[in-house]
Amino acid sequence: MSVTAPYGSWASPIVPALLTSAVPGYAWPRMDRGNLYWLESRPWENGRSVIVQKDPQGNIRDVLQAPLSARSKVHEYGGIPYLVADDTLYFCLQDDQRLYAQDLSVLDAIPRPLTPESDYRFADFCLDRKRQRLICVAENHAQPGEPENLLVSVPLDRSMVIQRLCEGADFYAYPRLDKHSEQLCWISWDHPDLPWDNTQLWLAELDANGHPVEPRLLAGNGHESIVQPCWAPDNQLYFVSDRDNWWNLYRWAPDSDHISALLPMAAEFATPLWVLGMSNYGFCEDGTLVCSYTQQGSWQLATLPPGNQTLQPVSTDFTQISDLYCEGNRAWLVGGSATRGAELAQLDTCKRDTQPGQLSVLARSSSPAIQSGYLSRPQPVSFPTSGGDIAHGFFYPPANPGFSGPTNGLPPLLVVCHGGPTGATGSALNLKIQYWTSRGFAVLDVNYRGSTGYGRQYRQQLQGQWGIVDVEDVTAGARYLIEQQKVDPQKIAIRGSSAGGYTVLAALCFRDMFKAGACLYGIGDLETLARDTHKFESRYLNRLVGPYPEKQSVYRDRSPLYHAEKFHCPVIFFQGMDDRVVPPEQALTMVNALKEKHLPVAYLPFAEEGHGFRKAETIHQALEAELYFYGKVFGFTPADELPAISIHNLQE
Repeated sequence: MSVTAPYGSWASPIVPALLTSAVPGYAWPRMDRGNLYWLESRPWENGRSVIVQKDPQGNIRDVLQAPLSARSKVHEYGGIPYLVADDTLYFCLQDDQRLYAQDLSVLDAIPRPLTPESDYRFADFCLDRKRQRLICVAENHAQPGEPENLLVSVPLDRSMVIQRLCEGADFYAYPRLDKHSEQLCWISWDHPDLPWDNTQLWLAELDANGHPVEPRLLAGNGHESIVQPCWAPDNQLYFVSDRDNWWNLYRWAPDSDHISALLPMAAEFATPLWVLGMSNYGFCEDGTLVCSYTQQGSWQLATLPPGNQTLQPVSTDFTQISDLYCEGNRAWLVGGSATRGAELAQLDTCKRDTQPGQLSVLARSSSPAIQSGYLSRPQPVSFPTSGGDIAHGFFYPPANPGFSGPTNGLPPLLVVCHGGPTGATGSALNLKIQYWTSRGFAVLDVNYRGSTGYGRQYRQQLQGQWGIVDVEDVTAGARYLIEQQKVDPQKIAIRGSSAGGYTVLAALCFRDMFKAGACLYGIGDLETLARDTHKFESRYLNRLVGPYPEKQSVYRDRSPLYHAEKFHCPVIFFQGMDDRVVPPEQALTMVNALKEKHLPVAYLPFAEEGHGFRKAETIHQALEAELYFYGKVFGFTPADELPAISIHNLQE
């Protein structure tokens, strides 16, 4: 028998500790000499990134001992920070950003530096066995102004030399050697583009000293985003491009210098390059292509054996797939489903001649099992928005077997805005969403125009329109659910982080749909962001808003900070004090502006947190404070015993 209780007040087993205590994030599996390695992000260890090994007998151990953490800060968002080859671990240490080598054949060996103390950062490694060196992306912060990005090589002999290979472009990614270590390919791009706008694919022969000679531009016409170049076993070069709207697979034929689409379809075989080294496909040694792709917000897994023209689907309940890596005749990936968190899985592709093998899970969260009744299943929704367009998202109704809402009552709605804004939300299990739905909230997770996964044209609808079409879409989504009589029109809240935090503030400022908002390390002043942010995103707003300072008036028109008088409802702010992407001054300025207008506002700063919260304690405090905040605003008493927070100007 369920208990009737106000929405939001339901008791739930999905507590903050469950979100962080035993739910590591898996990333970047790699194989070496029969041992599988991967990276785990552990909130309960203050967000430490740990390199883990699983041997052929199934024994699992950390090869990077506490308190060491492997994390790159290139582009601030980083990228794959390690490589394992011949029983040696090469990695970028988070604390000093130097490269280190560690002998894995010796238990708990001490890592030895490969690079000197310097202002360099490193990511996205490629091993050149022929010349005994690493090739990688580097970022040099030694000079004033913007850092310098380039491709470098680092000898393995600990001579502490950093040798420049490619320079001159504003950004580089994906240095990849061919199968004979005679050719190097890479992608590059320049301001004001970002890698999802326009990139170029380059190829160069290497001379006797290992230097690229006369690089050739293979692809990149100024109107396409090229990512994920990869050499197949037959030494043909593949890559992903959106030249025909969708991020599809292409092949370059060296004999004819011709580029052809491998599997043209209305699907995306890539994600935006926020983090260096992202991979959605690869090749097994027999030439079988293993790939993941997304359609309408849901990911699929498939193989393409040599000579076949049709993808063969792999049966899986994963709706989110990333970090795909192939070695031998196996593939590894990170997957998540609607009812399970991230898992590290293995696919054996050689069990049958024409059919893919079974998918097996190698590592998964050790979280206590959550009864299915507490898990809200995502429902894909598409709804009309401005300009006759359609926007997309996932709707999660409240779910709790122990409770039901009041008769004739409707649940409060929490509209979620993903970050980026060039990004996307997915339908894999997200306990942060289930935290709310199991307490009686409905959630709408919106893929507003500008999101990825729906083609280049959908993504580019945000160009020049940030703060307009994203706000229209989150508002239209809430209106759609109100019209469907699924949510209480008087209890509509909105939350988002980073760029999603800007959409939150803009929606609260320029629309009257929402009754409360939560902004996590978000943006209140576009003009300040254009002036103060880091190099990678320093021209991002040129496309999203307009060139600065030429369009200064537009920046001010769309900045909530300059329109504080238009706010009409309570807002809570969360901010990392070490944030280099959106500096803390953004939140403080907004908080002070709302206080001056005598609006209800709460502010929670967190020391030693950057752009995105990594520590378990921070995640706990932020969730509990947000629930307390909604309880005060919407007039319910949470079942959880929550520490009180100060909400200025809120009338009890």
